[in-house]
Amino acid sequence: MQDNNKVYGFTLSLYEYADTIPTLWDTVKDFMTAHPELISPDNAMEFVSGDGGVTYNRCHFWSNFEIGDLDFWRGEAYSKFFDYLDKAGGFYYERWGDAPVHSIAASLLAKKDQIHFFHDIGYRHEPFQHCPQGDEYKAGRCWCDPDDTFDYHFYSCLKRYEGMFR
Repeated sequence: MQDNNKVYGFTLSLYEYADTIPTLWDTVKDFMTAHPELISPDNAMEFVSGDGGVTYNRCHFWSNFEIGDLDFWRGEAYSKFFDYLDKAGGFYYERWGDAPVHSIAASLLAKKDQIHFFHDIGYRHEPFQHCPQGDEYKAGRCWCDPDDTFDYHFYSCLKRYEGMFR
């Protein structure tokens, strides 16, 4: 990741439960209005919003397996983002979890090409799994069933992530 200037990596992505985050996106939009200088010009907004940021599509990277650059998470942009969310109270009065918060932050504050999908690393966390496909699977380093992967399940957001690079 360091060699390729990546700040965030994941193996699974899916939709968040809307009832747990009813005011998160409005708070994020307020942050973007208050701090436009912190939003990366080549960001991954397409991953988290299908309408240019008007609404949140609830896609997030599942944080059960994530690798991140601590310089990014300790940096000015994320610190201001987190502090802004913290003052809004949603961590306490709703259930703003680390997965949607990290995902939105990485999608808006980093360049989209700094986010990496680990297609070659198998990972399972019930009830979902990512199993490498094709040559990655044939290399014999995984014992998962390539037909039992969450990647293109209807509740997966991987197609949205991949679509940013087409």
